[in-house]
Amino acid sequence: MEMLNVRHVVKTYEGKVATPVLKGIDLTVEQGEFIGIMGPSGSGKTTFLNTVATIDNPTSGEVFINGINPHLLKKEKLASFRRRELGFVFQSFNLLHTLTVEENIMLPLTLEGVSVKKMKRDANELAERLGISGIMKKRTYEISGGQMQRVAIARAIIHRPKLVLADEPTGNLDSKASRDVMETLEDINRNDGATMMMVTHDAFAASYCSRVIFIKDGVMYKEIRPTSNRQVFFQQIMEVLAIMGGDQSEFSPGRV
Repeated sequence: MEMLNVRHVVKTYEGKVATPVLKGIDLTVEQGEFIGIMGPSGSGKTTFLNTVATIDNPTSGEVFINGINPHLLKKEKLASFRRRELGFVFQSFNLLHTLTVEENIMLPLTLEGVSVKKMKRDANELAERLGISGIMKKRTYEISGGQMQRVAIARAIIHRPKLVLADEPTGNLDSKASRDVMETLEDINRNDGATMMMVTHDAFAASYCSRVIFIKDGVMYKEIRPTSNRQVFFQQIMEVLAIMGGDQSEFSPGRV
């Protein structure tokens, strides 16, 4: 079943000189896939993610999520669609420091008016699974970056979204925390059937995906799928990045 269908999406930023960022991207993502998006800085990958996330509107073309084009929804319906259908994980965590870990995780359910009892039960079940039960009463400034990202993941999936969108989720983490976060996302993808799309510079993170799409100069450059183990897939990703060129220091090889 199709979860995401992107049809010839073009994004041009208007100014004195119109700057085309996306030049006609087509992509179909099946339910349960874990898609990685890679490419040099300025290639258009974050703009593409933002267009799917309804943060940006396409200049032309269409985006369908679970059969609905959210860009055609009115403001209130769009806000509701985002809250119910999408989950977001960011490089900078975007947690609220005035709230406890537990309150941060429960936030999407608070907006939907779920009972406190159910919110706490769901949050505690998730915390147990993600290994963060011991920090539920702490504030976000009292925990590590890896723990913060797992809290952010819990918040992103507590309402069981159809599509989880991640922007450089390992960007601020060391190699141990990166591995923990990617194993968490892989577990959610495999065991919950959540469809995921992740923008990353990190070949190690991308090696957890079921397909990696490479974008260069606003167009689809190549896509690859794993053929055997993750180590081999990691090497294939590194080879494509090397062929694509750009500044290799942009890309983190990570440790497989």
